[in-house]
Amino acid sequence: MSEFDLVIRNGRIATAADITDCDLGIRDGRIVAMGLNLAPGREELDASGLLVLPGGVDGHCHLDQPMPDGLRMADDFFTGTRSAACGGTTTVMPFAAQEKGQSLKAAVADYHRRAEGKAVIDYAFHLIVSDPTETVLKEELPELIRQGCTSFKIYMTYDDLKLNDGQILDVLAVARAEGAMAMIHAENADCISWLTRRLLDAGHRAPRFHAAARPMLVEREATHRAIALSELVDVPILIVHVSGAEAVEQIRWARSHGISIYAETCPQYLFLTAEDLGLDGYEGAKCVCSPPPRDQANQQVIWDGLEDGLFTIFSSDHAPFRYDDPQGKKPNGEEVAFPYIPNGIPGLETRLPLLFSEGVNKGRISLNRFVELTATNPAKLYGLYPRKGSIAVGADADIALWDPNRQVTIRNELLHHDVDYTPYEGRTVTGWPVLTLSRGQVVWRDGEVLGQAGQGCFLPCGKPEMAKPKVRG
Repeated sequence: MSEFDLVIRNGRIATAADITDCDLGIRDGRIVAMGLNLAPGREELDASGLLVLPGGVDGHCHLDQPMPDGLRMADDFFTGTRSAACGGTTTVMPFAAQEKGQSLKAAVADYHRRAEGKAVIDYAFHLIVSDPTETVLKEELPELIRQGCTSFKIYMTYDDLKLNDGQILDVLAVARAEGAMAMIHAENADCISWLTRRLLDAGHRAPRFHAAARPMLVEREATHRAIALSELVDVPILIVHVSGAEAVEQIRWARSHGISIYAETCPQYLFLTAEDLGLDGYEGAKCVCSPPPRDQANQQVIWDGLEDGLFTIFSSDHAPFRYDDPQGKKPNGEEVAFPYIPNGIPGLETRLPLLFSEGVNKGRISLNRFVELTATNPAKLYGLYPRKGSIAVGADADIALWDPNRQVTIRNELLHHDVDYTPYEGRTVTGWPVLTLSRGQVVWRDGEVLGQAGQGCFLPCGKPEMAKPKVRG
């Protein structure tokens, strides 16, 4: 009888800390041995010339999230996780979103129903708290945190989701008391509404005016305010999808004053600009997301933050709406004014190849930093480490084998989401995952999807160490 179910041989293993040449022994879905000349396995994989990396952890994506009447996200838990696996990601964390007037527990129960039996890879839930009633604050949220939903998102914009400052303080106080990680979408809602009214009154309806309604100062102000609120409660927070210099400056200031602020960015702030919102006709709707992409100078600021440690994680913020769809970017089949275009762009499958190609292969970030941003830190930030996010004895055998030299021209027809476009169409990248293992099972190999619906499991998260307030004095 073989000692191992699977042995991966001759690969170069990279974690957030080390790069080493050795074999991996896998048994019962976990890594049980690392060394040279391991005993034969029941199956063997030759990884000669390949990188052996931890499967990615996408800490920010949206799948089958309930939408207002008439809208629908294109990806459910099957198509979304299939796409993630084909891009080297082995864990996703979408959002169980509370609607105003709804029980938070009911939102989570509904999300479990949506996910059941569909996921190809493992998944966990963040919460979205949009109605922090006394029952939610004192009963439901603490109970859900203890059940493994140990992170939640707070919005400072969008009428159906936003909280006022007092409500944010109440929710942050629960995060501090219960050891949860709070994520904040930082944009000033009143400024956006004021600008939007003025733009529409002037007849400016095209997708490109989405960026004009959300200039960097509305992100800067909200980021500053979110930092102040977290400082008042004395609890760490994560500022999500940071887009450019003005928010970055606020985060650097906070850290220089000893405030525990984490930061996330996404591919759209490296590879798109506001000019993409101004494509001919209505095409710019494909790139409408919030905050909007900025300009090339701000792209460099984001690259600098990825290199020097300003950013903690790199996520997709996959928010899939089909372009030519009456339930997507063309509500009711119409080309609508910019404030009514559904927000979000697809990116689960392209997140890792884009960053690998332009980051690692272009020398902007190290291979270790790539692993840290895309796998290890998300697992740590959300209470999944060390089970996920690294290659170590005892960890789940979530592994992606990368060909660092493979050139791929991104075409939507090659991707595995259920969206009818990619904003990165025609971009050539170097480096692509050729095989993905989820708990030791091959789910993607050389262009073939092998993972099955229901193969992925729900992951209750622990309370993350990174959510703990600083010990002072």
